[in-house]
Amino acid sequence: MSKKKAIILLSGGLDSTTCLAIAQSENYDCYALSFRYGQKHSSELEAAQRIAKNAKVKLHKIIDLNLGSFGGSALTDDSIEVPKGGTEGIPVTYVPARNTVFLSIALAWAEVLEADFIFAGVNAVDYSGYPDCRPEYIDAFQKMADLATKAGIEGRGVKLITPLIDLTKVEIIQRGHSLGVDYSQTVSCYDADVDGKACGECDSCLIRKNAFESAQVSDPTIYHS
Repeated sequence: MSKKKAIILLSGGLDSTTCLAIAQSENYDCYALSFRYGQKHSSELEAAQRIAKNAKVKLHKIIDLNLGSFGGSALTDDSIEVPKGGTEGIPVTYVPARNTVFLSIALAWAEVLEADFIFAGVNAVDYSGYPDCRPEYIDAFQKMADLATKAGIEGRGVKLITPLIDLTKVEIIQRGHSLGVDYSQTVSCYDADVDGKACGECDSCLIRKNAFESAQVSDPTIYHS
């Protein structure tokens, strides 16, 4: 019997890497999908390449998209600085419609591969307040996918799996640690340098740093200083 095929959205960060480990532990054939979308630094994408290679995924595709041509986010627009010290509300690191674009491309590839599942590491507990990480959004995208695809109309639609959506960051780290995830290979910082060293002060760094401490797991993150 052939194994189930799954596409894993792999950014190179902590959450998506944990998602990959979960999918592999559940015996999926994993196809990793990453994006060069105009982000200011490439260290997270380089991490995704290392992680996919070490995990021996079936195939790793990197898709070029220039969301940076629109600007509007501290992750893609040189005129907007990454905020430090925590934020309130929807932060300027939100990239407009990013998850919708990524999931739509994953959906297209899933149809071609005849894969039945897409894994996404979205999280609605310890996160930066992005609207496209909420359960309501995931439910809405699933309904759209069922309506918009040949597979969905034929009753074999692609299922979107979000195993981390209701977990705290502490629980995510504990789950990944139990699966042997090497978090030293991951990059989560919104303002990492060319070597992947983290700033330690952006929202993502603060959440990650506090979670490792609370999980009582050694934090392998390398910081600027």
